[in-house]
Amino acid sequence: MVEHRPLSQLAAHLILIAGVALVLFPVYIAIVASTQAPGEFLRGTLPLVPGGHALENYRAMWESGLSRAGAPPVGQMLFNSLVMALAITVGKLVISLLSAFAIVYFRFPFRLFFFWLIFVTLMLPVEVRIIPTFQVVADLGMLNSFAGLSIPLIASATATFLFRQFFMTVPEELLEAARVDGAGPLRFFKDILLPLSVTNIAALFVILFIYGWNQYLWPLLITTDSDYYTVVMGIQRMTTAADGDPQWHLVMAAVVMAALPPVLVILFMQRLFVKGLTETEK
Repeated sequence: MVEHRPLSQLAAHLILIAGVALVLFPVYIAIVASTQAPGEFLRGTLPLVPGGHALENYRAMWESGLSRAGAPPVGQMLFNSLVMALAITVGKLVISLLSAFAIVYFRFPFRLFFFWLIFVTLMLPVEVRIIPTFQVVADLGMLNSFAGLSIPLIASATATFLFRQFFMTVPEELLEAARVDGAGPLRFFKDILLPLSVTNIAALFVILFIYGWNQYLWPLLITTDSDYYTVVMGIQRMTTAADGDPQWHLVMAAVVMAALPPVLVILFMQRLFVKGLTETEK
């Protein structure tokens, strides 16, 4: 029986509210800064109330960018980041689902060896193998391309491991019933395993999308054409230029726009995301 203690509940709520306020305050400051005139930053203080230049600042960044910093329009960079993040996310999910399906439901020599070989790649992130990966991408002529941005980051040992662990919990009776009904491996995968994996796919989709969206080092290395700049690269260039030429109101406008797609993905998939992380029984 749960005891209701008003004082304890009030204290818990106050702590939660304080924590949320502490997390959201920098976000609020960024939004306020993006609505100010450039002269506000030269005064050395920042108002806590939104200014009247929001539409002007956001429109300037969306349509023109910050040319003095070598940053193209934010709209173009957001599109590049979206294409890259979606390609990485979908590619990781498809490859991980198929590899986990093969490891669990097919019997072939060295099956476990190949699984652990995939798992060991967790110790070799892109930063460790960046030079040979860059050499391969350059030799294949994929510099300054969406293929070069996404393909080297598609493989995912973590997603393969998670899907393998989930497939191992699926009752053998489902597989036997599918065989009795005459279903082949692909039909069993499509009609049974995929519907059961929806919550896991949703949870991994959110995590992998944010992973792809926040990539900085790899796009910076293989991209020299501004037509393929991602928004994270653009923000870094803007902040470097803003140290000498105060344009922080425009930089903050770009930061707010860059944060919107991941936030929207989390909001729209919140229910499935939480369910995929907490659900233990199917």
